[in-house]
This record gives sequence, C-alpha cells and structure tokens, in this order.
Amino acid sequence: MKTIGMLGGMSWESTLLYYRLLNEQVRARLGGLHSAKLLLESVDFAEIELLQSHGNWQTLAEMMTSKAVALENAGAEMLMICTNLMHKVAPQVAERISVPLVHIGDAVGNEVGARGLTKVGLLGTRYTMEEDFYRGRLKDRFGLEVIVPDEADRDYIHKTIFSELCLGEFKKETMLAYLEIISELELRGAQGIILGCTEIPLLLHQDDLELPLLNTAELHVRYALNLSFGEDGD
Repeated sequence: MKTIGMLGGMSWESTLLYYRLLNEQVRARLGGLHSAKLLLESVDFAEIELLQSHGNWQTLAEMMTSKAVALENAGAEMLMICTNLMHKVAPQVAERISVPLVHIGDAVGNEVGARGLTKVGLLGTRYTMEEDFYRGRLKDRFGLEVIVPDEADRDYIHKTIFSELCLGEFKKETMLAYLEIISELELRGAQGIILGCTEIPLLLHQDDLELPLLNTAELHVRYALNLSFGEDGD
C-alpha cells in the first residue's frame, strides 16, 4: 500500500468524505485494524473560492503545485486532488511532481465504460459543467457523450453548491430541485448522472432515484486505492 497525498479542504465537507472512504476501503481490503497511509494538505477554501470567482487560475495552479510538491517531499507516493473542479489545474500540477497524480476524470471514465453507458449527464460547478477540462477528458479518452443542464439550472446548481453544500447545509427542497434537473437530463437521453462535485453525494443518494448515480468521490477513492495496491485502475 502506497502513501497517498491528499490535496483537500475544497471543501472540508467533501475532504472528510474522502478521508472516511479511504480508510473504510482499506479496512475492507485488509481487515483488522488496518487504515490508509495518508498525508493531507488542507487549504482555506475561502481563499480558493475568491480566486476562482475572479478567474485567477494561474495563481491557483501555483498554489496547488506548491502544496503538491510539499506532499511529495513529505513522502507521498501518489497524489489526489480531492475535488472535481480543481482538476482544471491538474496538468500544471502533474508537470511539477514526479509521483502519479490520480485524475478523477479517469476514475469516472473507467466506471462509466464498465457500466456500458455512452451518454451521461453531468452536475457540478459552472466551471465543471461548462468548460472543457472535465467534459473534454471524458470525451477524448473514453468516447463519452456528456450533457449538462440548461443555463438556468446550471446557475442554480452552482449557487447552491457554494451557498449550501460547501457549508454543510443539505436541504430537502434543494434535493428535490436537483432531482427535477436530473429528470430533464434523463428525458434528453442521459443513461446515468455524474455527480461532478464532491459535495453533491452528501445531498443525493442512489436510493433517491433509479437512474444510476456516479459518485465521483467514491470512484476516485477506489481508483486510487487500486493503484496504491499495485492493481490497475479498473
């Protein structure tokens, strides 16, 4: 089992989920008192969100790279960025480290392919839904057709992620609104839904609907642990 470096705090709500899943899955594999070998670099999300909102991605890339290098120097043998959105700067981070960066898009793409799905809906921040760093990777590497909600629904999802989910607020009315949005995507042919923000699985669960939900945090963890144990990512 390799030591995994975690770039977290974006938000700490989802980083907590990552930490729990990593340890639960290691215990499930090895039994007894086993737990994951982890190093965590957790940022102040308020600083990150401010830079995101101002489009200052170069500074964000430099920050993430600096912290990734620190994790490698501390002994991390592989790295995870514990959020979907900040994979926008994953190429810059990967260039500056000599250990593998486990990309969340690859974890998702492998799972979608394994399920035999070809057209999926994507929920996440506006950046994740609208820009090419995420959708493009799924299309180019895995041949997937990725559709997103209409503009008004994208605005609603983006707003509630930052004003509710990242603050640990999970409201029934928000959950119902997300389910309505998912219904529209299903009508447009989505065979499954990528929860492309690691806070959304804290709001929505598979029991809430029949359409397959792809929990990106859970898939990212499983994919990373497969690599940590010397298995292939599948």
